[in-house]
Amino acid sequence: MNTLLENPTFVLFAILFTGLALGNISIKGVSLGASGVLFTALLAGHLKLQVPQGVSEIGTAFFVYAVGLGVGNRFFSSLRSRGRNLILVALVIVLSGWLCAWACCLMLGIDLSVGAGLFAGACTSTPALAAALDAAQLKGLDESVLNIAYGVAYPVGVVGIILFVQLLPRLLRKDLNEAKGATAAGGAEDAHIQSRLVKVENAAVFGKSPHVVEQLHHMSCRITRMRRGEHLEPLHSTDVLHEGDEVLMVGEPEKLQHDAALLGQMLETDTRLSLLRDESADLIVLADHMDNKTLAQLDTLGSFGIIISRVSRLGNTFVPREETQIQRNDVVHVVGTPDAIAAFKKECGHRETALNMVDMLSFVGGLLLGIMVGKLNFSFGGGDGFSLGMAGGPLVVALIMGHFGKVGPIAGYMPRPSRILVMNLGLMLFLAGAGVKGGEQLVSTLASQGLSMVLVAVVVTTLPLVLGYVFASKVMRMELPEILGCCCGAQTSTPALGAITAKTDSQDPVIAYSTAYPLALILMTVLAQLLVQLA
Repeated sequence: MNTLLENPTFVLFAILFTGLALGNISIKGVSLGASGVLFTALLAGHLKLQVPQGVSEIGTAFFVYAVGLGVGNRFFSSLRSRGRNLILVALVIVLSGWLCAWACCLMLGIDLSVGAGLFAGACTSTPALAAALDAAQLKGLDESVLNIAYGVAYPVGVVGIILFVQLLPRLLRKDLNEAKGATAAGGAEDAHIQSRLVKVENAAVFGKSPHVVEQLHHMSCRITRMRRGEHLEPLHSTDVLHEGDEVLMVGEPEKLQHDAALLGQMLETDTRLSLLRDESADLIVLADHMDNKTLAQLDTLGSFGIIISRVSRLGNTFVPREETQIQRNDVVHVVGTPDAIAAFKKECGHRETALNMVDMLSFVGGLLLGIMVGKLNFSFGGGDGFSLGMAGGPLVVALIMGHFGKVGPIAGYMPRPSRILVMNLGLMLFLAGAGVKGGEQLVSTLASQGLSMVLVAVVVTTLPLVLGYVFASKVMRMELPEILGCCCGAQTSTPALGAITAKTDSQDPVIAYSTAYPLALILMTVLAQLLVQLA
């Protein structure tokens, strides 16, 4: 057994297993989840066990890159619409945390350079610690006390924010999935696209094919089926519209209202809609000859007898128009007879395994670029600068990749099941590495420095979160999922975000985290150096 405990790889997986088992224990609905790994890792570090070098950095890169890809297609639009609120809340949390550290150190007689370590640890910001150490070295101060202070405050900061985001919804008796305005995580079939029956009554469309009507009126919705007898059947290339015909339209609710009025009137949802699954399929387009061809050029109804009613691209699902270009790796939802679907499946090069396949070149290339960006040093006024680090660099690159979709050979998309796996695995690796490192000095520093450091760490962790919540909810009128995500970003707490994402399908916490994180990272780095300068 001792031989096994000397094997870093065995120790790593033992920490992951026991930590997850601990995290699955629920007391009155509260559980640690993946964060249980941190506590088993702290114990392992105290027992002088080791995990492979660099595991924490790899985990951090995996987690934030997967998070960034998941929200990149919504991040910049959210920043334009809600960025001001999120930035103000992040400012309140970070600045109040710095003021708490400064005031507590003055009251308890703790050197402000030590306060810089406490501030960085309570905010779980390694870049802030690095900046404080550089400033201490320039002033000729003892750098070891900053490391000790950080080691004391870091577990307090991690546990404090995790407990805060888990307990606050219970204290407020709010369900994160039911919060007003919560944005659900998108899947292959987004909830904002609907299918409705429409009765043809407009004489201007009589005798015209659905395809021609869509083009003449620049419709945003697609007509996919027509009622024949008691059934709704896929369109034929020879179909034309007559008075009293019932057709099925697919589109977003607001656009359905507009386009349905061009044909006639919208009918109540028909029970027959539940019987249409055998005449549709999701296919991935892999054939090169279809790449960048418009629907009009492909003429799928005339050539194959199928209608493309939805396109899923880079995690977004939308209703295409005739001028929409189909791109390689698009997942198209087609409607037609089984024979027609089979023929189009062969033509577009569909492979079932490709639907959920990860482009490893893009994944590794994106991570490589993110690590490079994280290593860049940004300096103001010629002094010591700061870098985004292993968390900030991959996050920024993933946000950009997710927004633009593709840069050169690197695609900013990963299938949702794969992305969640990478995100959870990265989170656990990060917690294991960080916990073992923090556990090595935890007991000795507590014994030598007393409880005053712990008290400061508790205040710097909790009071800003409370102030941030009050400001966000009462002044900015933000919803709880967004507030919690902003708190995680303002405290640069990856584990706390993992605790939230395990409890809700809403994307709001992740978007808020991604907005608040870069600002908090930069501000903490500057403020930690300022504390050292004031010492």
